[in-house]
Amino acid sequence: MAFGKSLSKYRDFGILILRAGLGIMFMYAHGSGKLFAGPERWAAVGMSMKHVGITFAPVFWGMLSATAEFFGGFFLLLGLFVRPAALALTFNMVVASLAIYATSGSVTGAGAQPIEVGIATLALLFIGAGKYSIDQKLGYA
Repeated sequence: MAFGKSLSKYRDFGILILRAGLGIMFMYAHGSGKLFAGPERWAAVGMSMKHVGITFAPVFWGMLSATAEFFGGFFLLLGLFVRPAALALTFNMVVASLAIYATSGSVTGAGAQPIEVGIATLALLFIGAGKYSIDQKLGYA
């Protein structure tokens, strides 16, 4: 009981770690490779929208996904516009989860990662940016 109580004073530091870690990974591991790959990659990514019933303009949707991952990650890292960024990233992870499930039929292995990240971004949508953020300084947190 005392251990949990002593760590509770670091709640905002925990949010900072979560935001920064997810932000860096979205920028580096997800967004940059898609965003800078160009229209062929965007089309391939955008085809995932068929799993939510959208089959037109795959290049646009793929570019939008790559932009959401790269700049959404950047905003998480900065602690700026965290809730809108988290919303965009959560939607992105829902589509990714549906696409992986549709092709593999499983939510284990590779299918688990976008679900787990989607849960984390959904939590940030509700939690907000925390004390150590630009959002806090601007009164958005």
